[in-house]
Amino acid sequence: MTIVILIAAIFYVLDLAAWNAGILMTKLGNATLFGNSGSFVFAIYGLWLAHRRPSRRQAGALALAAGGAALLMGGSYELSPKNFTGDILTLIAGLLYGGYLIFVERARASLRPLPLLFLATLFGMPMLLAISAGLGETIWPQDWTPLIVFALSSQVLGQGLLVYSIGNFPPLVVGLALLTQPAIAALIGWLAYGEGLTVTDAVGALGIAAALVLVRLPERGLRGRAAEPS
Repeated sequence: MTIVILIAAIFYVLDLAAWNAGILMTKLGNATLFGNSGSFVFAIYGLWLAHRRPSRRQAGALALAAGGAALLMGGSYELSPKNFTGDILTLIAGLLYGGYLIFVERARASLRPLPLLFLATLFGMPMLLAISAGLGETIWPQDWTPLIVFALSSQVLGQGLLVYSIGNFPPLVVGLALLTQPAIAALIGWLAYGEGLTVTDAVGALGIAAALVLVRLPERGLRGRAAEPS
């Protein structure tokens, strides 16, 4: 089990390194769209666990979710040679995140969420520190407040809830649920920054919501392998 957690930590560290480097070399819309490729990796992994090809309902849910995410990010997406390196890095980051989710799912068969998250973070810290030092990044922050807020909200709360969900829902459902991130980002942009929501944005968000409803309808063989440990 220690090896599985270590592999999960390696995937997560490489994901963070690639995405944080890539987002500086491309547009936010591109980074968000490519970064969500891991959600599809995990969803397809769920079908592989069930040893079956996607049914029409599952295929429809995946298509709706993909289309909805593309519509939400379409306004800010820009295919350009100057974005190529950043696009590739964020795409790689998304695929690495999919690998992280897969090994977390395996570890959840034996560990509860918080111990698993703690160990994965503990294993990942020295690796991420070495990468940051090697790239000449600033190691010691001048202002700890944003870092603490980010750690408690994104890492402890966000990753904690994600790890918990992986042990209680099929990978297909979790993977599609992660595609709500573009919709939430658009909502935050509207509420906090006054960014307008277009009809296209609304259709994209509804497409993702419909995909989640569709995939949760009872259908044999959708359950994941992992179960909440006692």
